[in-house]
Amino acid sequence: MSRTETVIYKIAPHALWAEALAAGCMTGSEHDRRDGFIHFSTRSQLAETARRHFSGQADLVLLAVRVETLGAALRWEPSRGGDLFPHLYAPMPTMAVCRTWMLPLDGSGVPVLPEDLA
Repeated sequence: MSRTETVIYKIAPHALWAEALAAGCMTGSEHDRRDGFIHFSTRSQLAETARRHFSGQADLVLLAVRVETLGAALRWEPSRGGDLFPHLYAPMPTMAVCRTWMLPLDGSGVPVLPEDLA
């Protein structure tokens, strides 16, 4: 099953992104590796993902990833509320990332998404 999005998003600790840049690919967080795939969100899913899974975590980076670079290892699978989420069953090459942002936290500790998302 596929979708029409051309860009998907990954929220990650900045240290994990720095490791990925050094290695040339990202294998995901401990949570991703435990689940067997790298979790991503679409633009419309991103705010809830940030609130639900990253509240209270400082030093986060948001990665915009070009879908076309991920190939057949990217699958759209039902998750929260039956919505289809992008899951990558392979390491993500860092060259797939087309933009990054640091994510500050608001007064409640929720990551603040950039206003200029694609």
